[in-house]
Amino acid sequence: MAEAMEQTELSEKELAAKRIEITNFYKENIEHLKIQLEYEEMLRDIEKARAERVQAQMFLAQSMANSSNDDNNQDLENAAPPLPKRSLKRQES
Repeated sequence: MAEAMEQTELSEKELAAKRIEITNFYKENIEHLKIQLEYEEMLRDIEKARAERVQAQMFLAQSMANSSNDDNNQDLENAAPPLPKRSLKRQES
């Protein structure tokens, strides 16, 4: 019976030591994880800024293209006189 108590005490001591070891492991890794989180957040912000810049460039390009097309259409309208209305001729058989 004395042996059983020693094993139980030993197991409890080992369990306490293991808890301390695990706690220390997590405490040490928290610093690394905080740095990784900061890194990931910075990457996210950079990607978001890039996407916004590309979107703005596309908007400007589309605006310029539409403006250019409007100018071309106005130039064509001003350059050529309007065509007379045409109607279908009837053929008599």
